Amino acid sequence: MLDFYHRKFNLLVCSTIIESGIDIPTANTIIINQADRLGLAQLHQLRGRVGRSHHQAYAYLIAPPARVLTADAAKRLEAIEALEELGSGFTLATHDLEIRGAGELLGEEQSGQIQAIGFALYNDLLARAVASLRENREPKLEYPLEHGSEIEIGLPALIPESYMPDVHMRLVHYKRIAGATSEEALRELQVEFINRFGLLPTTTRTLFDLTRLKLIAQSLGVKKIRAQNTGGVLEFGEHSAVDPVLLVNLVEDEPESFRLDGPFKLHFKWSLDSDEQRPASVNELLTRLGAMNGDSAAA
Repeated sequence: MLDFYHRKFNLLVCSTIIESGIDIPTANTIIINQADRLGLAQLHQLRGRVGRSHHQAYAYLIAPPARVLTADAAKRLEAIEALEELGSGFTLATHDLEIRGAGELLGEEQSGQIQAIGFALYNDLLARAVASLRENREPKLEYPLEHGSEIEIGLPALIPESYMPDVHMRLVHYKRIAGATSEEALRELQVEFINRFGLLPTTTRTLFDLTRLKLIAQSLGVKKIRAQNTGGVLEFGEHSAVDPVLLVNLVEDEPESFRLDGPFKLHFKWSLDSDEQRPASVNELLTRLGAMNGDSAAA
C-alpha cells in the first residue's frame, strides 16, 4: 500500500478493505468487480476512494447482465449510478433504507440476512458464537447450523452458488434443511430441490445425507461420529438409547471390527474404496445399532 501511495507502481489489486478511509489523491480510477454483491454503503465508500483531487476520476462497476441480477442488487446499482453530486450521502442512505427496510430490533419485521433466516435462528447462531468465544473456543463457522449430534466424515456439504445463485435463498434453504425433524421431511425437501433447481450437486446430496445421519444419531443418543475410509469412532451421550450390553456383545462377537474406549466411545474399522461411500456406510452402522437395540427391547 505504501509503495502504491508513493507511486512505485500504478495498479493495486485489493479487497474491499480499502473502503476504510484510504486517501490517495493520485488514484483516479477504480474497478469494482462483482459490484452486485456489495451493499450500497460499501459501493459509496469504495467509489469515494478515487477523485480526491482536482483530476477527473472514474469508477467502473462490474456486474452480471441485468436479467440475472436480484431485484435489490439492481436497485443498489441504479441508486449508486444516479447519485453523482457531492454530499449525496444522506440521499444514498435514504435509498438504502428503502431497499432493505428499517426493520424492528426485536420484532418480526426484519431486513437483510436476518430477514432471510428469521429472528429466532439468527439469535440462535449469535448465541452459539458468543458461547464459543466465552469458552475461548473458535465458533464453528463452517457448520453454523450444527445442532445435536456432530458428524465428521471429511466431505464438503453445502449448497453451491452455481446451483442456487441468490445468497438469501441459500440461507432460507439451509434453515429448512436444518429444521427438518424427520427423514420423510428431508425426502420431501429433497424432491422439492430437484423440481425447482434441478438435480442435486454432490455437495448438496452430502448435506442431505449428513442431516439424515444426524436425525438417526440423535434418536440413538449418539453424540459424535467421526469416519474415514479406514474406520472411525462413535461417541455416545450419557443418556444414550443404545444398551451398553449390546455394545459389549458386539465387541466380543467382532473384535477385529469393533473396540470400546471407555463407556462412551465405540471404535470401528472398515475398508472403503472411495470417500463417497462414507455416508452410506455410517448410515448402515447406525441402522444396525438401531436394529440391535430394537430387537433387545422387543425381547
